[in-house]
Amino acid sequence: MANSLNKATLIGNLTRDPELRKTAGGQSVTSFSIATNRVFTTAAGEKKDQADYHNIVAWGRLAEICAQYLTKGKKVYVDGRIQSREWEGQDGVKRYRTEIVAENLIMLDRPSAGQGGGSYQKAEGSSSVPQMDDAPLPPAEDEIKLEDIPF
Repeated sequence: MANSLNKATLIGNLTRDPELRKTAGGQSVTSFSIATNRVFTTAAGEKKDQADYHNIVAWGRLAEICAQYLTKGKKVYVDGRIQSREWEGQDGVKRYRTEIVAENLIMLDRPSAGQGGGSYQKAEGSSSVPQMDDAPLPPAEDEIKLEDIPF
């Protein structure tokens, strides 16, 4: 069996407010996107800025934290795994999406009054339940199925 690694690490700014939904089974899922920027010099010596946009999905308690504390423009560190999925739209057209399934998140902006800050991550040994710093963990949930994704 070959070893492999599926890991993405990003620091960027939210391009929109997170959207919190529930699967048919009641599990929380939040989607948002972040923009990362890079500056490079062309062969002609001209400096250019380029933005890339990344779709992020968070599940369980991490999804709820993202929906509660993140807003458009906030700077975050996200790491997780890259996932591609496909589905057929209501118009019958097959659609594809590549996204980062968040496993760890750190809010990099200073928190506003009344808001917490810090890092959030999935629980060790859990497939879908993140934890918030040292908060007690909810009971483990079953693996997420593509048909449960509400978007």
